[in-house]
Amino acid sequence: MSILEASASVPAQELEAPTIAGLRAAFDAQRDAFAGDRNPTLDERRRRIEALIGMMLANRQRISAALSQDFGAHPVPASDLIEVLGVVGRARYVLANLEAWMAPIPRETDPAFLGTSRAYIQSQPKGVIGNISPWNFPFDLSVGPMIEMLAAGNRVMVKPSEFTPACSALLAEMVAATFDPTLVQVVTGGLEVAQAFSALPWDHLLYTGSPNVGRQVMAAAARNLTPVTLELGGKCPALLTPGSVSAVSVESVIGTKIIKNGQMCVSVDYCLVHRSEVEDFVDYATAFMHTAAPSYSRSDECTGIISTRHLERLQALLQEGRDHHARIVTLERDQEVDPTTRRMPMSLVIDPDQDLGLMREEIFGPILPVVVYDDLEAAIATINAGERPLGLYVFGDQAVADRVLAQTSSGGAAINTCAMQSALPSLAFGGVGMSGMGRHHGVEGFREFSNPRGVFVRGEGDMIDAFYSPYAKAAAVVQAVLSSGHN
Repeated sequence: MSILEASASVPAQELEAPTIAGLRAAFDAQRDAFAGDRNPTLDERRRRIEALIGMMLANRQRISAALSQDFGAHPVPASDLIEVLGVVGRARYVLANLEAWMAPIPRETDPAFLGTSRAYIQSQPKGVIGNISPWNFPFDLSVGPMIEMLAAGNRVMVKPSEFTPACSALLAEMVAATFDPTLVQVVTGGLEVAQAFSALPWDHLLYTGSPNVGRQVMAAAARNLTPVTLELGGKCPALLTPGSVSAVSVESVIGTKIIKNGQMCVSVDYCLVHRSEVEDFVDYATAFMHTAAPSYSRSDECTGIISTRHLERLQALLQEGRDHHARIVTLERDQEVDPTTRRMPMSLVIDPDQDLGLMREEIFGPILPVVVYDDLEAAIATINAGERPLGLYVFGDQAVADRVLAQTSSGGAAINTCAMQSALPSLAFGGVGMSGMGRHHGVEGFREFSNPRGVFVRGEGDMIDAFYSPYAKAAAVVQAVLSSGHN
């Protein structure tokens, strides 16, 4: 059945959250469909990805409207750039490289023992893949990984977040109008649906979100021996090495921090600044906001905090800093929070105590702790004292940056900028330790969602029969190898 056979207009009642039994039926239908089409051709995979591109471009304005509805406020250019064109660019990169990725990968053999035999890795579709996607980038993190999943020849089911109901409903409608449900399907719903989703016997499962929920997803997957990819975020630091504080470096840190108003897993969660340059950092940050983003939290440039509960949590973190006499610098002249659109000003917290909540928890909002250090080794020790982050950002010359990267560990890294390691379609994206496991994006994403089947093809002139009884020939081979000094 063609992926484009579904009606372009899907009745709303068909998009309601399925029952648990309906979820299992949808999964079984995809499994049955995969059993009848285990290895889609290059042309068929390309058609599926091209359909996905058309889906995103045709719904660009509706995507922007849904984001604004769920977040209370969301800048339209950011919706277009990240949630639409970012996905489209990723898909076009895959289309340009898919033929090469699908080709067998030759592996070396030993001609002396194996003659003209050959070996290769064949990238084989895994089957039916689940994706539990988060609320902060409802389309980028739902449709983006789908590209490599489809490129690898799989069928896909997505469970988007219930915290972005407008985006989730639109995503379900878009997918239903573009793909046959036995190829791609979106299932919406709350906690019970999410728990049932993670318990299905997937051929692979991707989860993006918090470490606490990641543990639950991994435990559910383990019951079926389902391989998982976990993207879990964490407290991503930006280290400004001595002498690197400048208008450009601070613009990169603050500019990244205000993307999605801090609600981004690769955002700067805290920065480390040499004691001698702290005031310069504050001055540059203030100047940047006053010049580039005046009245930021009152403007169309600012994304609303996802929920009132999350907004209250952020305000509590900031208040805890005040209660412990931390110096707080609000980077706006108007310091009020707008409860209607849930927009909150950007604030720096200078040299906070390490036991404060904002230094223990991933902030996910417009609060930036500035940790003061006296020497570079102490700054590196501070980074290493925490869990390994999803991203690490280092500012300074290449030699110093290389030194920092050599002494730390993170899922990804960027030098003299922030977060770009997550935006490049060709660069593997993922975490390490508490920030996750596995990779998507680019060829690593294609490989993540493929089974690397090793294939051996027997040729002529080999000594394979040395493995068979009687072992007189094997003894002669062993003696010859030992005598030659090779193994």
